[in-house]
Amino acid sequence: MKKIFNNLAKRKKRDPSPNTSEGGSVVSVGYELKDKDLSKLHRAASTGDVTKIKQLIKKQDVNQLDKENRTPLHLACANGHIDAVKLLLESKSKLNLCDNDNRSPLLKAIQCQQESCAKILLEHNADPNLVDVNGNAALHLAALIPVIPLAVQLLDHGADINGSNKEGCTPLSLAVTQNNEEMLEFLLKEGATVNSCDKNGRTPLMISASNGNSNLVKLLLQNDANVDVKDEKGWTADDYGVMNGHHACSHLIIEHGSKKMTNMSPSYCGSGKMKGKSLFTSPNRNVEAGSYLVSPAANKNEFYCPEKLERERERERKEKDQHSVLNHAIYFKNSIQIFS
Repeated sequence: MKKIFNNLAKRKKRDPSPNTSEGGSVVSVGYELKDKDLSKLHRAASTGDVTKIKQLIKKQDVNQLDKENRTPLHLACANGHIDAVKLLLESKSKLNLCDNDNRSPLLKAIQCQQESCAKILLEHNADPNLVDVNGNAALHLAALIPVIPLAVQLLDHGADINGSNKEGCTPLSLAVTQNNEEMLEFLLKEGATVNSCDKNGRTPLMISASNGNSNLVKLLLQNDANVDVKDEKGWTADDYGVMNGHHACSHLIIEHGSKKMTNMSPSYCGSGKMKGKSLFTSPNRNVEAGSYLVSPAANKNEFYCPEKLERERERERKEKDQHSVLNHAIYFKNSIQIFS
């Protein structure tokens, strides 16, 4: 899997400021930099040396690019050097230049969880809807982390709440994969589309059912998630729950569908080909948003077993019959006691 937070797992073990190793490498959160490849201004920005930056911007271009098309502002943001960021912005640093991964300083700040730097960039009108090589905008990354205050700021500055990345995933879809109920509830209240489909036709309800998260299933159903939607292979959210053994989620979906009593025909989303072959998992923060989504419950062509699905359905029917018999027995017993 591709990494989104290049060195996030090591972050707690490091000093926030980059260090120079014996080999001359400057290790930066989110960036790995070679000292020999950096200009003096890039180096000063990466270490947050405000005094040095003040001296250098008098002679050097504040928007100069390194070999990876990173500006000094990229490096200052990646490391959370607030004073350096402010100084570079005062010196006319361009807000929306992108590095080789097509990430602007704002995207890099959010990716590296530098919320204060992201806030400063937004206050200076950084574009929140620029997307990286995977089609992820700032709100996608904020939903993955997840940081609600940052998501609030992004929406206040015009972020597209329903934007899709290259996998067709919206910020809400990513919040569901992270099993983050708080972020999901926030996005729903802000008007995110509950029935958005990724490129394989999978909805947030399908993802939550596949992951077995009954709390998210309930929340999505309360916000009018469509239980009849089918992905491009013909799977419904109920199917995802059953085939992954999450019967509690399946029962919630079936019960909701029964109550709705809709006459709508099942819908179909998407027409692309499923490429993934493994089960849905909740991606950690070291995955690339948009490249994490593999197969839902599984690739139906390779995993789908009609006999197994029918056995699961039969088991559910038997459970319901047993409950029904038990309820009748209890009712009959109580009736005898009442009238005896």
